Amino acid sequence: MTRPPAKAPRLSEQLPDPAWLERVARDASRGAGGVPVELLGGFLPVLAEAATTGRRPDKGELDAVGLNGRRAAELGVSAGNAVQLYLSAAWRLWRELPAVVRFPDADTTATAAEAVMRAVDRAVASLAEGYTAARRDMMRSEETQRRELIEDLLRGDADVGALVERAEPFGMDMAQPHQVALATPTGRLADAEAALSSLERAVVQGIGDRDVLVATKDGSIVVVAPATTAGSGAVGKTRGLGELMHSDLRRAPRGGPWRIAVGRPHPGSYGIARSYEEAREALGMAARLRLETPVVRAEDLLIYRVLLRDQPAITDLVHAVMSPLAKARGGAGPLLATLDAYFAAGCVVTETARRLQLSVRAVTYRLDRIADLTGYDPTDPANRFTVHAATLGARLLGWPQRDLPTPAARD
Repeated sequence: MTRPPAKAPRLSEQLPDPAWLERVARDASRGAGGVPVELLGGFLPVLAEAATTGRRPDKGELDAVGLNGRRAAELGVSAGNAVQLYLSAAWRLWRELPAVVRFPDADTTATAAEAVMRAVDRAVASLAEGYTAARRDMMRSEETQRRELIEDLLRGDADVGALVERAEPFGMDMAQPHQVALATPTGRLADAEAALSSLERAVVQGIGDRDVLVATKDGSIVVVAPATTAGSGAVGKTRGLGELMHSDLRRAPRGGPWRIAVGRPHPGSYGIARSYEEAREALGMAARLRLETPVVRAEDLLIYRVLLRDQPAITDLVHAVMSPLAKARGGAGPLLATLDAYFAAGCVVTETARRLQLSVRAVTYRLDRIADLTGYDPTDPANRFTVHAATLGARLLGWPQRDLPTPAARD
């Protein structure tokens, strides 16, 4: 004959009063590292009823636990501590429950234990869902705020007071000098988010987690970083930031090779916009000059900015000094390349020959030919600056690949 299952005792007037559950909740809070006891909500009464009646938590009770998970995330409580609070409360309640409620036999005790475990399992799952949803919403909101902040910083036309206030949660001290670096892929970037996350980790690890903002804009990755960090001196030199970024991005599976430009450091919110414009200009100028170096600094290209401020004058200079090279056999290209290498080598003929993979005699012949055609001897200190400026101007104007404007067209 099958014995009917033992019935678990139901809640009655002998069950613990609220003061007992409140004590268990306070002990659980201390055991979880001081997590606010309010985050337990009505979990302990639900758990006690599950132990004594076998009733499972209903949807409303589980939704309330989920809301407590959201509150935990909003209060900055870690997910581990929030879960620890609930588990700590559960085992403390179960440990003291037999002293309050007498279970008649082992079967009843096992049934109560199963009901408690099921209730804890469902409650913790709801807690984690609420916590995760809140963190996801917070991250989306923070990402939106970060993106809007970067847009306003780079534009430089927002209200300064409000900008300083909005930058504070991101750890940015707007009174300190900052610099902006741009990284542009030359190939197709398959996963921009992965490259962005990896680069942000690298920059934060190399510079620190304060004053650093990383985002995408107009197909480029933008990094706003401090020029200096406390206790580290001038670690924020532009060359260091550019090389740090290049070291990480070159490991990206696609998108490379990367071109990185770094603006000069400037103080204040308007300084960030100024540094950004310098970095943008450096990127464009590096492309026009066909520079091979992967990292360019705005200060290294200042001479080109000076030349471009008076484009008609530099056009006249290139036309007057360089245009006769077009009469050479093979055109102006080889002779202009020789001048580029010659000035890049510090005007050392042997080094120029090595870079061009020519004999010293061939380089000397080309330099003499340039002097004959133009009337300006690049080896003569009196003529060297003129020839060098005209060579730089030719590169900026894209000559001889593109025709120079005529004087009549410029008037």
